[in-house]
Amino acid sequence: MAASGQWQDEEDGRRLPAGEVHAWVPGTNQSVCGLSLHKSRLLRFPHIVWPDVLPESGGAADRVQRVCPRCASVAGRRGSAAAPPWRRVNPRP
Repeated sequence: MAASGQWQDEEDGRRLPAGEVHAWVPGTNQSVCGLSLHKSRLLRFPHIVWPDVLPESGGAADRVQRVCPRCASVAGRRGSAAAPPWRRVNPRP
């Protein structure tokens, strides 16, 4: 996971993401949506997992302002946003 900013938690001293967050696979130099981490000045957070930065999870999402919609569609969301709004009733064979 990568973010545009960071902050330090007072309780346990961990470095946490802030601002806009993107999904990132360790070992690559770009986010899942194709942004270059260096050119976009995104900070890497390999110790934070993607579900923890979603606002509905609580977790490390205290100062997250925006979740990249392209990264969210690839990395997945939990809850009601995980299922598509439509349902196939009688599919063709």
